[in-house]
Amino acid sequence: MIPTKTVLVGVDGCKAGWIAVRHDPGSTLRNPRSILRNPGSIASVAVFASFAALLASLPDDAVIAVDMPIGLPEFSSKGGRGPEALVRPLLGARQSSVFSIPSRAALYADTSDFTTIEAWYAAHIRASEVAKATSDPPRGVSIKAFGIFAKIREIDALLIARPDLRGRVFESHPEVAFCRLNGDQAMRLPKKIKGSINPDGMAERKALLCRHGYEMGFLDQPPPRGAAADDFLDAAAMMLIAGRIADGVARPFPDPPLIDRVGIPVAIWA
Repeated sequence: MIPTKTVLVGVDGCKAGWIAVRHDPGSTLRNPRSILRNPGSIASVAVFASFAALLASLPDDAVIAVDMPIGLPEFSSKGGRGPEALVRPLLGARQSSVFSIPSRAALYADTSDFTTIEAWYAAHIRASEVAKATSDPPRGVSIKAFGIFAKIREIDALLIARPDLRGRVFESHPEVAFCRLNGDQAMRLPKKIKGSINPDGMAERKALLCRHGYEMGFLDQPPPRGAAADDFLDAAAMMLIAGRIADGVARPFPDPPLIDRVGIPVAIWA
């Protein structure tokens, strides 16, 4: 049962910053019929320009699950930091959604605000070179991974500056979350095919979220401006994982979590 005195927040990165699905005390996700009578009681959704702005909107004891790597390696080995290799076997055909995180040095190789696409690609090349020098076997950085480097650094900087957040902000992963919420069975269908939304995959995930207490009308609403429909569903799944963490039933991969060089826990929770 989700604690009634805890604000729960599921977060995913999006084009405009961060999309957050929030559940406030005083409502429950265990009785779908009560939610149908009062859809607004289950959750709210909003987009924040920065993770710091999101944190500022929350009480100090809110539990947050976010789809973003937390805890960075100094040296990258085959398979990733550790959590990635543990969760991939759970996901079957969906395991390609879990990609390995390069070293902290690669993530901080270029922190510029890019004004041209040429500068962006040049920074990607520099980061790849650092990643190759700090990995075994040498491995560069994919364009997809490089695209979220700024968001990884954003959370990393906050967790370094504010150690109190390390017990409130937890890494999760949408496909791992959906798998765990589905009785440890991976989703059959992808959310996207060749970069475009797959309606059948989205419907499969919405049905699962409704079995865990969401109201379909909430999930069917257009996402806030600056976020995509799949970002919205991922944040909704993250909120359920925040509830599992708060309730003490979520599992970290690995268990116990690893600790990076600056003291940040390293685990995917679900």
